[in-house]
Amino acid sequence: MQTTRTIITAAAVLSLGALPFVAAHGGGHEQIEQEEGSAANTEPPQDVTPTYFRHAEHAGWMYAHLALMIVGWVVVLPPALMLSIARSRFHLPAQLLFHAVNALGLFAGFVYNHSTPDLYVTNSHHPVGWVVTAFTIVWTLLSLATACAAKIQRRNIDVAPKKFDRHIPEDGNIQQYLDSPSSYRFSNDSGNFSAGSRANSSDSIFAKPSPLPSRDEHESGDWDRNGDTEKSGFLGYGKSDTMIVRIIRRVSSQRASRFVRFSQVFLEKTLLLLGFLAITSGFVVYGGLFQKREIFSGLAHFVKGGIFFWYGVLTLGRWMGAFADFGWAWNVRPGHPLVSRWKSRIPSAEFTESFVIWLYGASNVFLEHMNNWGGEWSPQDFEHVSITILFFGGGLFGMMIESRAWREPTSAPTWLQKEKERDEDNTSGFKDVSGPMLHPDQRWQRPSTYDFSLNPMPALTIMFLGMMMSGHHQNSMVSTMMHAQWGMLFTGFACSRAVTYLMLYIKPPTSHYPSRPPSELVAAFCLTAGGILFMNSAHDSVAAIEQNGLDAMTIFTLTIGLTGVLLAWELVCFTIKGWATRKEQSSAPDDG
Repeated sequence: MQTTRTIITAAAVLSLGALPFVAAHGGGHEQIEQEEGSAANTEPPQDVTPTYFRHAEHAGWMYAHLALMIVGWVVVLPPALMLSIARSRFHLPAQLLFHAVNALGLFAGFVYNHSTPDLYVTNSHHPVGWVVTAFTIVWTLLSLATACAAKIQRRNIDVAPKKFDRHIPEDGNIQQYLDSPSSYRFSNDSGNFSAGSRANSSDSIFAKPSPLPSRDEHESGDWDRNGDTEKSGFLGYGKSDTMIVRIIRRVSSQRASRFVRFSQVFLEKTLLLLGFLAITSGFVVYGGLFQKREIFSGLAHFVKGGIFFWYGVLTLGRWMGAFADFGWAWNVRPGHPLVSRWKSRIPSAEFTESFVIWLYGASNVFLEHMNNWGGEWSPQDFEHVSITILFFGGGLFGMMIESRAWREPTSAPTWLQKEKERDEDNTSGFKDVSGPMLHPDQRWQRPSTYDFSLNPMPALTIMFLGMMMSGHHQNSMVSTMMHAQWGMLFTGFACSRAVTYLMLYIKPPTSHYPSRPPSELVAAFCLTAGGILFMNSAHDSVAAIEQNGLDAMTIFTLTIGLTGVLLAWELVCFTIKGWATRKEQSSAPDDG
């Protein structure tokens, strides 16, 4: 009963604590309210800059381009990436489906671009789109090469014991497309440097090298007729695949295979970020935003807001078990040899968060005045610089907390007391009875919380940012409310992270499995929604919102709904990855 009262009281205090950030903007802005009221009662100005959004001709091609690109990059690509990380047999068909949808979107955009005037001169969306598309093609080619090498390896394992007693050295380099049998991967959650197509590291950890057919046997195709399944067709190693197999074998070497494997994994980790860049730049060009000097405001809001958006996506990923082999999923970090040695040396998630915060403060302290370079410093410029100093100091303090260099020196008095008690016990038989009657091993045992990071500085720094932005002076009521909204969401993230640390302090994790504290779901939602609102609160974005007769609450409602859909889709994608991993695990051949 007492625990229930405590929880209710704490929830009430947190809720009341957030009210001032919202209520602070409800009054005291008579002039802004008058401007807002007059703007709501008037029609949008007619002398606005021409944009693709207001260009009615050939709009169908633009709508088709938008719809196909959203379907391709948001609906099709994430599952394809998850299947590729899981080394599923379905990852190549999923990639081909993505390329088909993306090609249709490119065609629609190409037709629209050549049917309309250039309303955004020297825009960056066109080159970014082509470059990102080229990266996806390279990724698919690398996946095809890796799949072919893995298929050859599995075929050799099935055929070689039946026909051959010797190992041919020149063909052994195909094995390099796969992870070494000794490279055991603890968890598929992170997907970092996993095994080749349909290969699982937990299956291959005790695998023995098998003799490979000779080069003559490969080229004659005799080895291919011994299999009873997948005798022909794409990657079935019939006649249509002979050229692919020969090319893979001729170009394969230890250095080339490592480059192919690293490039594939690197693209798997960055394609979603590149797609995010392409989509956001497309919306900017479509709305005619951030032209001339407004580019500085747009870059500041989109880069910083995008960081918080992906911070929220990664926070939900950590809750679901991503990066469990790093110890980032609120779990006990597995050590070597359960995971690779480099994974066991990765810093904690709190150190990484603190480093990113510190890096932002160190780099942006000189960039906050670029919008008015050479002019006078405004109060807003000083306010922005003070935020970068906050990030610099908060991030530095957070990294120092994660360092182990200070722990032993600060525990020196306790260590001296322990040595003193041991000496007195050995000489006079003195026993300390002033405290609880505990076994000596318990009294001098390190607390279990020492083994887990409970660093509130990243969340505290972001909470201060939210509080500052909630009171940030703006030129319109819409802008003021939007800043207050994402500032309130960042404060909500900090409160949720505080609840997480409180629960973990009471009962630290004891398992390699992700503990999944429910408060992190709230934290992920607040970060993702706050990042989207942050991006939309740039000066040009607010002006476009006002010109189209919208208000801050409309944007807030749409953002919250979009956030829920995106996070739900992320959960589905992780479920697809887990299903594919288990399916490949169950279908992998046994060695015994």
